[in-house]
Amino acid sequence: MHSSAVFLIEFGAIILGLGLLGRMAGRLKFSPIPLYLLAGLAFGEGGLLPLGASEEFVAIGAEIGVILLLLMLGLEYTATDLVTNLKTQYPAGLVDGALNALPGAAMALLLGWGPVAAVVLAGVTWISSSGVIAKVLGDLGRLGNRETPVVLSILVLEDLAMAVYLPIVTALLAGAGLAAGSVTLAIALGVAGLVLFVAVRYGRLISRFVSSDDPEKLLLVVLGLTLLVAGIAQQLQVSAAVGAFLVGIALSGEVAEGAHNLLSPLRDLFAAVFFVFFGLHTDPTSIPPVLLPALALAVVTAGTKIATGYWAARRNGISAKGSWRAGGTLVARGEFSIVIAGLAVSAGIEPSLGPLATAYVLILVVIGPLTARYTEPVASWVIARRRPSGPASAPEPQAAAEESGGAHDELADTVRHDR
Repeated sequence: MHSSAVFLIEFGAIILGLGLLGRMAGRLKFSPIPLYLLAGLAFGEGGLLPLGASEEFVAIGAEIGVILLLLMLGLEYTATDLVTNLKTQYPAGLVDGALNALPGAAMALLLGWGPVAAVVLAGVTWISSSGVIAKVLGDLGRLGNRETPVVLSILVLEDLAMAVYLPIVTALLAGAGLAAGSVTLAIALGVAGLVLFVAVRYGRLISRFVSSDDPEKLLLVVLGLTLLVAGIAQQLQVSAAVGAFLVGIALSGEVAEGAHNLLSPLRDLFAAVFFVFFGLHTDPTSIPPVLLPALALAVVTAGTKIATGYWAARRNGISAKGSWRAGGTLVARGEFSIVIAGLAVSAGIEPSLGPLATAYVLILVVIGPLTARYTEPVASWVIARRRPSGPASAPEPQAAAEESGGAHDELADTVRHDR
């Protein structure tokens, strides 16, 4: 009875604290993720007030948080969206992976962490934060800009790459050999391809089966189906997160919209619990020794993300100003970097990887909104200073259209303000 009371007090205090932190972040107009991570550091080992009775429940809530994050991500896209982006924007995805994954892998090898940690840290530095970027685009009024579809396409390709990357990481962390790892990857690719095929051909039938006018029944069916598929995927050594992502892709139309509205509060709750849980397993005293490597990695990969966005936008005929805005918008890392690092922390492959990932995400989730706002004016100022004096050059023909919003609202609507 006493332990039950302690659990309720501890967990209630966590939820109340997260609510207050989220409100504070909203007033300050930045992502609450760094505050959630700091709260986890405060309540974890070596923190101000370590938890006891509620830690096991928080661990289960954190796992549900990851599943809901990927499910909601899958609901944002249809299978057709993914196939179209894969066909038209794959060069940008390849450049994105090369420029942003390699610095993470190189840093892990320089620190002597080995090849498995290198693959994990490559993922941490590669994947941008869809949630933070979507919020920034909405706050800055850029959802209708001509460069925004390029940003969204890169995010879609990163999300699709997760379906391949996560099974590889899961197999490596489990210590699977080459043969077992190849089987796991083949299963993951086969399942992903099958789901995409079924979603394109029979998406309406699946949605009709799941659909219900009663919100309670819709919530129970979608949530139950997601947890069931996630569990089966994990049993097959594929990844529970990938299973949830594929369920989201398979649902479309009114069902996806209804499920999104119903599950958003649950997603926000359990995602916040996940960030706290990650912080709980990071000793605050372990962060200072890795702060300099994290800062160096943040500076390098902020530059590579800006270069990625600039190149991809110019490739699509966007003006220089719009291209700089696209690059600056992609800098933020967040939820998926922590998800990837969390897998490594749970496997115990490298004690310093968790602290470095925490510091890295804290830096870029704060800097990301600033680069989104100021990369373009700073780049314009630097270029103007280097340009020889003479008659003022005429503005690029696309610039005015990009400032006021282009004709790509339909594609921009694939990312919602609250994502």
